[in-house]
Amino acid sequence: MSDTTATTRPNVTGTAPANGSSQRSGLSSDHGATTIADTVVSKIAGIAARDISGVHALGGGAARAVGALRERIPGGRTNHSQGVSVEVGERQAAVDIELIAEYGVPIADLASAVRRNVIASVERMTGLEVTEVNLEVSDVHLPEDDRDEEESAPRVQ
Repeated sequence: MSDTTATTRPNVTGTAPANGSSQRSGLSSDHGATTIADTVVSKIAGIAARDISGVHALGGGAARAVGALRERIPGGRTNHSQGVSVEVGERQAAVDIELIAEYGVPIADLASAVRRNVIASVERMTGLEVTEVNLEVSDVHLPEDDRDEEESAPRVQ
């Protein structure tokens, strides 16, 4: 039996393996089944990605702008799933993350660390098998970007 690699996104629908074996995960038993919402997986993945040193922020420019506005509203919360999209099946999940890297961090090492942490966190917390973690590095954060934001703030209130 030969193993073939598909160029399209892996099947995350939770269908039974092609070889006919029925694997039982911790999410289903004789007493019922547990389903995990996409938002749960995206929050876990977002928090895990942000935990890695060298990740400045998640999401593109528009998503970060909306997130900044949301946080400034009284009672507003941080959107932990910003910049993260997921596809969740019964037993598997696939994760796509858009991030901003800190300048000077080797991007290949950063990507590897983010993938490891996201896979470990999602699999440990949900019991789902993570089939892939795709990363898009959309920008590099420069130290002078912080100074520009500080200078534009009003000096008096």
